Amino acid sequence: MKHWTMLLVLSMTMLLTSCGSFKAKRVSADESDELAMEITDKWVARDTEISVSKILKQIQKHRGFQRYLTKFGKAPKVFISEIQNATSEAYFPIDDMNDELLNEFSSSGDFILIDAASREKLLKEIQYQNDGMVNPRQVKSIGKQAGADLLIFGAVRMKPKSRKGKTIKDYSVNIRMTDLERGVEVLRTRVKVHKYSDQSSTGW
Repeated sequence: MKHWTMLLVLSMTMLLTSCGSFKAKRVSADESDELAMEITDKWVARDTEISVSKILKQIQKHRGFQRYLTKFGKAPKVFISEIQNATSEAYFPIDDMNDELLNEFSSSGDFILIDAASREKLLKEIQYQNDGMVNPRQVKSIGKQAGADLLIFGAVRMKPKSRKGKTIKDYSVNIRMTDLERGVEVLRTRVKVHKYSDQSSTGW
């Protein structure tokens, strides 16, 4: 009985010690990025933020595209097609990439976004309004939705290179913008992110 009591006390002590060792605190985005690299070589949220920021800067500095905007004479309506995950990582946060692009394009003030994700729901609501269920003076007319001037396509790719536990992952975020009416590409950008990891034979 005494033996079992000692084992129980020891187990409880170890449990309390392990639970008491957990610490958490808020950190900046850059600190979070540094800490993430200590535990993973996969793409993290900070990579998305940095890449999209660089894409917007490339767009602003793209002389050909700036000439296009000047000739266009107004903020173009942009339809962002889904950016594809072309990496071998099934859990790459591609939805975060799409959301971040939408947020940054919106906040730049240089573009009018076409809400592609909600288009089907918008159509259903307009059809409902035109079925006689809504006050005629408040009904929105069919055929007045804005059409996109530019379509944005893209893909994220990754090439890993490994040797003796050391790995370099070369990510590239590729974006191209096409004039919908003419089918002419007006912009192409690429942002690269390189992630290095070193895994010893005994673990990380």
